[in-house]
Amino acid sequence: MEIENYRKLIQSIVEKHADDNTDDREVETQIAFDLKRDRYLMFHVGWRGERRVFGCVIHIEIKQGKIWIQRDGTEVGIANELIEAGVPKSDIVLGYRSPYMRQFTELAVG
Repeated sequence: MEIENYRKLIQSIVEKHADDNTDDREVETQIAFDLKRDRYLMFHVGWRGERRVFGCVIHIEIKQGKIWIQRDGTEVGIANELIEAGVPKSDIVLGYRSPYMRQFTELAVG
């Protein structure tokens, strides 16, 4: 797959997850795309009573032609969605796993 196709696919996956998280009125789901640096994020911002809610749910980068999943707080798994969409396993890196542990996955090491 071309990098441009990766960009579109990642954006659509992040947007789909953001749309699925619109039920909570106190906590907003936000997305941020840095298209120049190929960084794609989804995070929560808000309050639950007196408790501050802020956290990154999805963080994906494209580096040297590979898709690096830096944070995956989804149930289905971003890597699974990418594979289902036709991205070769050799182009997906689980950046949230240590370099040593990546060798035990079916995905790229880095």
